[in-house]
Amino acid sequence: MGERVTLTASDGFHLGAYRSDPEGAPKGAVVVIQEIFGVNHHIRAVCDRLSGQGFIALAPAIFDRKERDFESGYSEAERARPLAFLSDFDWSAALRDIEAAVVELRATGAPAVIGFCLGGSLAFLAATRLDALAASICFYGGQIARFADEKPRCPTQMHFGDHDQSIPLSDIQKIKAKRPDCDVHIYHAGMASLATSGQAMSLKALHSPGSEALNGSRLHFPDKRSFPEISTEGAVCAAGLNTTFVQPSSRASKC
Repeated sequence: MGERVTLTASDGFHLGAYRSDPEGAPKGAVVVIQEIFGVNHHIRAVCDRLSGQGFIALAPAIFDRKERDFESGYSEAERARPLAFLSDFDWSAALRDIEAAVVELRATGAPAVIGFCLGGSLAFLAATRLDALAASICFYGGQIARFADEKPRCPTQMHFGDHDQSIPLSDIQKIKAKRPDCDVHIYHAGMASLATSGQAMSLKALHSPGSEALNGSRLHFPDKRSFPEISTEGAVCAAGLNTTFVQPSSRASKC
């Protein structure tokens, strides 16, 4: 079980975060970047599952600059407030908050980042703008195409659904064309969300032998420590997290 901690960004801003530590010596460290729903029970579960596999996991509350300790559920009504946060979202400030988490974890070695939706876009930006990251995994980042001219400084992997109403297939193809140095996976599926039950659908293996970011079925740190294990059969598993692709919803805003 993790704990609430406080981080300090380079501009002096204090933000909350959720940290989960493994038993025994850590294999490495991971910054977990939230969806628009805040550091809610899903993101905390991601951290706890990562720590269960031996990694320190730290999720910065990047909406603290908007509203302290914000978190929400997934209903249409609950989505309204976090979607409003995106109208004037400060990407640079969010990166400062992510950097604060990276700095916090550097004693363990270069951390990796993993992000979902808004966090997927930020995981890509972190790969392109922050130093000393081991790897970046970006799940359905709706704004990655906007920043696709930027070159990642670490091995970067992306996952999209080709029926995601919030991310046009043309955007995904643009990313693939502009970023041949990234490992991009596209699934015949709709909008992606975290699965908290056993409903994760079976997807093709993520193993990509030609990818610089992959070694076997695991994404590796430069020193060959594995992060995270990606299942080569059944549901997609990122460090024990089942991620399912569900049918498109009425929400079509990019995050």
